[in-house]
Amino acid sequence: MEKRVLTTERGQFMLEGKPFRILSGSIHYFRVVPEYWRDRLLKLKAMGLNTVETYVPWNRHEEVKGQFNFKGILDVVNFINIAHSLGLYVIVRPGPYICAEWDLGGLPSWLLHDPKMQLRSMYPPYLHAVRTYFKKLLPKLVPLQYSHGGPIIAFQVENEYGSFGDTDLSPDYMAYLKTLMVNEGISELLFTSDGVFQMEQKYFPELPGVLKTANFQSNETTCLNRLKKLQPDKPLMVAEFWPGWFDHWGEQHHKMEADKVVTRVSNILKMGASINLFMFHGGTNFGFMNGANAVKNQFKYQPTVTSYDYDAPLSEAGDITEKFHALRKVFKKYNPPQDDKQVSLGDHQTRATYEDVEMQHFLQLGELIHLFEPVETENVMSMEGLPINNNGGQGYGFILYQKELESVPEEIIIQNVSDRAQVFLDFQLVYTIDAMKREGKVVYIDEKQLWKVSIKTNLEQLRRQKPLWYMSHHTIIYKYGILGDILVDGKKQTGWKTYPMDFKEGFFDKLITRSEWRKIKEGELPTIPSLYRGTFGVTDEPKDTFLYMKSWTKGVCFVNGYNLGRYWNIGPQETLYIPAPWLRKGENELLIFELEKYEVPDVAFVTEPKNKGKPLLVL
Repeated sequence: MEKRVLTTERGQFMLEGKPFRILSGSIHYFRVVPEYWRDRLLKLKAMGLNTVETYVPWNRHEEVKGQFNFKGILDVVNFINIAHSLGLYVIVRPGPYICAEWDLGGLPSWLLHDPKMQLRSMYPPYLHAVRTYFKKLLPKLVPLQYSHGGPIIAFQVENEYGSFGDTDLSPDYMAYLKTLMVNEGISELLFTSDGVFQMEQKYFPELPGVLKTANFQSNETTCLNRLKKLQPDKPLMVAEFWPGWFDHWGEQHHKMEADKVVTRVSNILKMGASINLFMFHGGTNFGFMNGANAVKNQFKYQPTVTSYDYDAPLSEAGDITEKFHALRKVFKKYNPPQDDKQVSLGDHQTRATYEDVEMQHFLQLGELIHLFEPVETENVMSMEGLPINNNGGQGYGFILYQKELESVPEEIIIQNVSDRAQVFLDFQLVYTIDAMKREGKVVYIDEKQLWKVSIKTNLEQLRRQKPLWYMSHHTIIYKYGILGDILVDGKKQTGWKTYPMDFKEGFFDKLITRSEWRKIKEGELPTIPSLYRGTFGVTDEPKDTFLYMKSWTKGVCFVNGYNLGRYWNIGPQETLYIPAPWLRKGENELLIFELEKYEVPDVAFVTEPKNKGKPLLVL
């Protein structure tokens, strides 16, 4: 009897002694509410795919050093078991780095509390952290391997490591991860995924016994021929074919025409290759987890939007699209769709609109900060440098630095702001620094003579850049907050009170018991960061909906304590997705933390997502 394990033989995959082709699609369980996992997986199978692929985000499973979470939306074992129950195979990409347009590529921010940290390297403290995490994660996955009777047929080692640099790549690091995985009981097929160009370079770290797979969106025939040249006796596998693309704030919404996707997927399959559609279903970057890109040799910072729709075959809200139907016809030739009767192949999920929400109450920044525990430090510190969360710093959200001054300053210089920052004197906004524009200093001159004023700098963590090859290897580039000093009239300022505004669960408990909301007066337009509150009713069984933020500028929204993610009027995204499981019959609470201002203090619901401007067609 053949061993229950996926192998490679004579240029093809073999499963239990029979030729096997991987037809896979990516669904990230951590971007989809658990109540919808089964629906999304059924639709994946109905399109003709036989495998689901997922990343595993270390920074969600170990948000605070030493504290692990595998429950709810992070219950990866449950997600894999559901896939198994539906007859699907599973590919797991556990990192530790995953990219995925996710904060710091999935690496936990507390790694950066170490000022000498060297990510994705043989730096001992980094390896120790990886080993501790894998010893928690991998034992959960070992029993789910195909050789143990489960659905997992392959694991990826690291992720696109060939793009991390042309001088800093470590074969020892990749070998270490492989050995660690094997020693922890991983016995299925191992693979890496990279661009073909990177794999062709002399600096690319070879990993014996591990299959190379390719990531691309175009020039599919050429790319696969080049991959075949690199490993002539191995099967061809596209670990990431991108049938769409993600969006950045301030740029156009991306679309990729269905016929173009069909042609390229068809060409891949005609060459006998296996494929993974990245993404089949993108989901949502809930909370503060959207990532960012930077451009080589430029101070160009590109934060990713909240929606991870990706123009995928299945939309952010689970809608079956034109692209889905077109690809289903292609995959039907290779793997006839199953379980159609269990899946509604209609175009849309059932959604509803609800009454407009009138935001009736608010707390201004000066009132709000008292719901967060301050940290007193001699110098300003980055988020990650704060002595909190098991000495691992602040992971996400906002950070506010406060200091009392004896007189009105003529000049304020803030060194090395790596985020978007607002500068306040006596809670009056005087300047905004934007990492997307990279201005060097803040200058403020005020003729008013006051005996005492406050300087307050409220910094938003737009997202950490992904540590790829276009980035400095020095970890300071990944940190957030103020990374240098603050000088007032040429003098360095010390003695700071810092508020980590991370909006964790404990904050909402305090909000109920300790806050005193103020009524919004007609015509009142607050111009400093404030938290607004409104309620709306749901009379029937809750349904999915979208929050339309057309009257608001920039901030983050919470529904019943769930963080929907960020909004920003520079677009392209104009709506925020609300899954029905986060709503309830009766009264629902909406909180908006607005950093600037609104036009009118209300919010509407719509049944379809909205994006500004004309879409940018992916070539």
